[in-house]
Amino acid sequence: MLKIGSYNIQKSIGVDARRRPERTLKVIQELDCDILALQEADKRFGPRESTLDPDSILAETDFRPVPFDTGEKSLGWHGNAVLVRNSIEILDHRKLDLPTLEPRGAVAVDLIVGGEKIRIAAMHLSLVAHFRKKQITSLMHQLHAHLDYLPTVLIGDLNEWRDSAGSIRLFEERYEVTTPGRSFPSPLPVGSLDRIITSPEFTVQQAGVHKSRTARVASDHLPVWAHLTLEPAGHLADRSD
Repeated sequence: MLKIGSYNIQKSIGVDARRRPERTLKVIQELDCDILALQEADKRFGPRESTLDPDSILAETDFRPVPFDTGEKSLGWHGNAVLVRNSIEILDHRKLDLPTLEPRGAVAVDLIVGGEKIRIAAMHLSLVAHFRKKQITSLMHQLHAHLDYLPTVLIGDLNEWRDSAGSIRLFEERYEVTTPGRSFPSPLPVGSLDRIITSPEFTVQQAGVHKSRTARVASDHLPVWAHLTLEPAGHLADRSD
């Protein structure tokens, strides 16, 4: 069983308008995931410094950040970061450019979990429907045209309110889309913007929204999570076509 999560931390600024990275770390510890994707982990301007201190992550949690090499004090790429448990081996990682009028991107990392190779892609998509569709099309091309196939989980803040939207249907040709629940805005959530998207080798056993008292104030998004199981390695016949 693998627990994966996604959390838009809003640069560690809570709904009380206070930047408190230690509060964000508390929520991350509460989640107790094996793999956690973060959105808005870095400041948008200047040197794009992370609002979470990598040394604090290493000292206070069982996680380490995937090193996307975007800057000395940055945790991710266009705010997208991935934390993995120390017991998980990182094989490879890459930054993915996405088409848009505003700074957006995605990241992907190949891991060994329980002896199995898997891929995680983390994203934060556009507020504009037209660009969301272009970004998903680009993401699908980058993941499937240029990389060897691996069982894959795509995760993040899709900025899409409707499960029936055209952008969601772009995933469904290859993946199953799971909407864990309403996650935005955190004090009284009405929108299910954060989703977990899995290739056929994964089964979503359970999914939900983390609604602790701290999470309700630490960001404008609540974290989402899912328990996944993975079929053993015999399924990795060529699925790249």
